[in-house]
Amino acid sequence: MSWLPAILLAAAVFAVAAFALRLPRAGWPAFGAALLFGLAGYAFQGRPDLPAAPRSAAPQASESGAAMIEARRELFDAAIPASNFVIVADGFARRGQYADAAQILGGEVAENPRNAEAWVALGNALVEHAEGNLTPAAIYAYAQGEEAAPGHPAAPYFLGIALLRAGRPQDTSAIWRQTIDAAPEDAEWVEPMRQRLERLDALIEAMSRQ
Repeated sequence: MSWLPAILLAAAVFAVAAFALRLPRAGWPAFGAALLFGLAGYAFQGRPDLPAAPRSAAPQASESGAAMIEARRELFDAAIPASNFVIVADGFARRGQYADAAQILGGEVAENPRNAEAWVALGNALVEHAEGNLTPAAIYAYAQGEEAAPGHPAAPYFLGIALLRAGRPQDTSAIWRQTIDAAPEDAEWVEPMRQRLERLDALIEAMSRQ
């Protein structure tokens, strides 16, 4: 069974991200969904004798969308609710309608370019709409989110997660390190991110030795 190594590798990657790097529990479904997409692509390419089956266009509830929303809200001040447009866009994202969510968020950031959470939500929606791929539009959204709220961890954190999903752990390490170095030492999020960075760097070093 040539697909067995791929399944074992996917399980190992998930275990490393979830337990070694301490990916927030809210982000487990999103990361797992990305791995499943990869396995699905591998299975399709590895079994050319199977007929292709079109995907249903009907929108369905999205666990990955809900997980990304919860993880994003945890990084923003709970005392300051998201804007109405972000809340509406989140509703579409929860149903897996990422294109609709991105369209709403695009209107929001056009009217309120200093809305950092809207920019981060837009970047996440674009990544999910691209089935986990980090597109130039998503990179731009994260950059604008960081510019709108300098020193806030949300934009670089989710950019790092997207890069990690894309198989670019070195870039994730560089972005998280730069974010930590520029942060005040008393920021609550610094130590958890530093611990994730240390585990990520250890994993990168182990991989390079192999």
